[in-house]
Amino acid sequence: MRKAFSICLLLLLLTSSSVYAQNSSKSFAISKSLSIFNSVLRELDMYYVDSLKHEQLIKTALDNMLQTLDPYTVYIPETETSDLNFMTTGEYGGIGSLITKTDEGICIADPYEGMPAQKNGLRAGDIILEIDGVSTETISVADASSRLKGTPNTEISLKIKRLGHKKALSFNFLREKILIHPISYSSVIAPGIAYILLNDFTENAAMELKNILREMTTQKSVHSLILDLRNNGGGLIDEAVKIMGFFVPKGTEIVSTKGKSVQSSFTYKTTVEPTFPELKITILVNNASASASEILAGAMQDLDRGVVVGERTFGKGLVQNIRPVSYGGHVKITTAKYYIPSGRCIQAIDYAQRDAEGRITRVPDSLTSEFRTRLGRIVRDGGGIVPDTLTTDLRTINIAYYIYAQNLYFDFATRYAAAHPSIGKVSEFKLTDEDFEAFTAFLEEKKFTYTPQTKKYFDDLYSFSKVEGLDKEAAAEFEALKAKLMPDMKIKLHEHRADIEELLSTEIVKRYYYQKGVIEHSLQSDTDLEVAIRILNEPELYQRFFSQEISLK
Repeated sequence: MRKAFSICLLLLLLTSSSVYAQNSSKSFAISKSLSIFNSVLRELDMYYVDSLKHEQLIKTALDNMLQTLDPYTVYIPETETSDLNFMTTGEYGGIGSLITKTDEGICIADPYEGMPAQKNGLRAGDIILEIDGVSTETISVADASSRLKGTPNTEISLKIKRLGHKKALSFNFLREKILIHPISYSSVIAPGIAYILLNDFTENAAMELKNILREMTTQKSVHSLILDLRNNGGGLIDEAVKIMGFFVPKGTEIVSTKGKSVQSSFTYKTTVEPTFPELKITILVNNASASASEILAGAMQDLDRGVVVGERTFGKGLVQNIRPVSYGGHVKITTAKYYIPSGRCIQAIDYAQRDAEGRITRVPDSLTSEFRTRLGRIVRDGGGIVPDTLTTDLRTINIAYYIYAQNLYFDFATRYAAAHPSIGKVSEFKLTDEDFEAFTAFLEEKKFTYTPQTKKYFDDLYSFSKVEGLDKEAAAEFEALKAKLMPDMKIKLHEHRADIEELLSTEIVKRYYYQKGVIEHSLQSDTDLEVAIRILNEPELYQRFFSQEISLK
């Protein structure tokens, strides 16, 4: 007995010594690295030929260090704490408008309806000449944005250049507390079917969704829900869990997190009885649906509670926490991976595994593992959520998107809005032949040209062929291919008129009906929405998704 005790004590001492040695070694490595960094910085400060911008230099060093880990672990300096607050609450103090940089200067791009900029008469296309007496001629968009923001109820003064006005216009009004609602649009999209567009999972997203849905079910006889999570990059896990709690039994496990520390490992379960236990649900997703969006869509799929429609999601199975650091800064750190009810993690990229050149790749489907939903359907980990019915965006990158990249839809819409006081109802708006001809004339006026990416690759190929002496041998083939790659503007405008009109109509509608009008307009030709409505309108089809693999095209 005494011998056994002695052996156990010895093993304990050896283990403790080993742990102590590891911790000591880690502490020494950290101290050594910090000492080297300090020494290099001091030498630079004393001897570098030009003056140093110390804060910028340190920020660059921190950013580059963190980039070697993953894109989500970032340093947030004290000057950006307002952005941090906006990330979690959707609130900030300012005028309530997006701005952008154009050839003419800093420009009002997208004023939010009902917020100070819109209420006080600012319009998309207005060029900001001065902010509180400071010229915007030499400042960046980020600097202009910072100057527009401020404490609610403080006055802001703007000098604006507007199309059709010879003299600059002056605006003086108060900043306000700006709250960007997580739900930007909701409607009864078809008899008995509610549609809700959820932009992000900020604070109170779940409560806002619950209130809207409760009103629809009690006052408008809604029995089904289409929840649109497309382009929703995520947010707070708690909000996703609360939303799932409206539809599944109390105590249902929705997601668990596993990390290095005890604090990073946690299991999230629903805490209330469901408010809408019988509601039929479809979830719309695309390749920009990430994080909390994937938790919600994945839990719906794993628990066989709703049908997921759309494209494969982004594949972000990592959890971040925000930690305070010195001098008012913060660091957002990836602390864990999350696992949805079937036990799978949908993280698409392993940032710890890089090739010799530091490149990362997605997990190939061949290396993913099978898991089972509550009713036994096969689902897989790694690489996002694969919808129950995949839809495909058949649009190609064509002349319509090169026009967009040069901001010409925006510029034409500014001119159009100045000449047209109204456009009637969103549901009835359609560009006329005369409108399209006016737009093509506008492109000519602006001397619009573009070089397709294929042509750029062709030029590279031709350059290499010269180096290898193949240019003369394949001269005829090169000339024939070059002729096909050079765009004929008139032909391309006619060939892709539908795509051009869709993007131009969207920009014009925004000038009169703001963000809600754009959404309403886009839903009129939304094929994913059509698929979701069909599934919900056919009870037998809806149930089949939970018993076998089927696909709608």
